[in-house]
Amino acid sequence: MSPVLRQGWDRFTLYLPIILMGLLALGTWWLVRNAPAPIAAAAPPSNGNQPDYFMKVFSVKSFDATGRMQSEIKGDMGRHFPDTDTLEIDNVRMRSVTPQGIVTLATANRALSNADGSEVQLFGNAVVTREAQPRLEFRGEFLHAFTQAERVRSDQPVVLIRGNDKFTADAMEYDHLDQVLQLRGRVRGVLMPAAPR
Repeated sequence: MSPVLRQGWDRFTLYLPIILMGLLALGTWWLVRNAPAPIAAAAPPSNGNQPDYFMKVFSVKSFDATGRMQSEIKGDMGRHFPDTDTLEIDNVRMRSVTPQGIVTLATANRALSNADGSEVQLFGNAVVTREAQPRLEFRGEFLHAFTQAERVRSDQPVVLIRGNDKFTADAMEYDHLDQVLQLRGRVRGVLMPAAPR
């Protein structure tokens, strides 16, 4: 083999990997350009804030680990919203029982409850009654009840009846476990004397 031919062959073998890489890149570019577009994955249907089921004239009860009933919610119509796991109820009637056996009742035109009934917002003619001594009754157009924490609050005008005493306020927060009642805004009260023994 002549030295010129040998020198040409050596140069060719020196640049052969670069030439092959260029051909592979060109072939890859051509394949990508001419390949069909991928099929887009079907997006799951979005219900937004739409109910996934309805209930008519129903009752839902929740129990603790020992089988004791903690709460019961009844209503004329219920709608479950999966995105927030809440239950909207028309003409609601609720009953919850503490481990000590104290019963709390609640009624309203409409309610919004979380999954286990431990937090309920009551709208329209809302009444929450704690059947203990002395008996407590809260009334208003909006009441926010926390059944397990034994709290009731409202940022709207309320009426509180405790035994024979009656109070009104623009807003209220009641915590039974801490035995604290906060009345805010224009507060008025009528205290009745205790009955003679």
